[in-house]
Amino acid sequence: MLDSLLSTKLYIPPARVNGVSRPRLTEKMLSGLNQPGSFTLISGPAGFGKTTLLSEFVKTVHQPVAWVSLDAGDNDPSQFWSYIITALRSIQTEVGDSALSLIQMPQPLPTETIPSILINDLATVAYDVMLVLDDYHIIQNDNIHESVAFLLEHLPINLYVAISTRIDPPWPLARFRARNQLLEIRAQDLRFTTQEAASFLNQKMELNLAVEDVETLEERTEGWAAGLQLAALSMKRHSDNSSFVNALK
Repeated sequence: MLDSLLSTKLYIPPARVNGVSRPRLTEKMLSGLNQPGSFTLISGPAGFGKTTLLSEFVKTVHQPVAWVSLDAGDNDPSQFWSYIITALRSIQTEVGDSALSLIQMPQPLPTETIPSILINDLATVAYDVMLVLDDYHIIQNDNIHESVAFLLEHLPINLYVAISTRIDPPWPLARFRARNQLLEIRAQDLRFTTQEAASFLNQKMELNLAVEDVETLEERTEGWAAGLQLAALSMKRHSDNSSFVNALK
């Protein structure tokens, strides 16, 4: 199983060339590090910059990060947990030894078996660790949902988990909120503010737009990062940016 895993799925994506720093969001996520046993859920539609935000965030922390970029093949529980264990073992090589042995057994395991082993293993690690699961919306296997929910219910105090998704997973989010275990960043948070839009359009894309034109674009795209990028690329092909923006009104 381990020989077939793609190492590139464990790489932290590089920063975008035209990426805009978003300290208001990374600072909010950093507050979660001061809440042991909590996790962060970044939930929003495609094109809102979830992966970019996660990539920026992990570069601001001072702890090792285990990153997994999920895809459709990870709906197999054995493959899913193999990737997570492999990512964690890049930080601490002893984590998940017994779990890997159990994963290779032919009979199915109870949903809490693998996360229980990882919880116990990680609890003995002498430093803080971060686990990032990117594109979790791809996961549709109920067994995986239940086992990840178990992990989140019993997080060791030295493990911080950050998850990006387009849709909310079927977890007891209300209970996590009530216990102050859940930090949420949603579409309304991910929308670019006028200041962030100006930074992207004028500093990164070098469009030199007037304030009112930036405000119009931010309003028309509703702060959607992908929409702003498409508009910026279109304006690169026009000589009169103000006319282009006015045509969107």
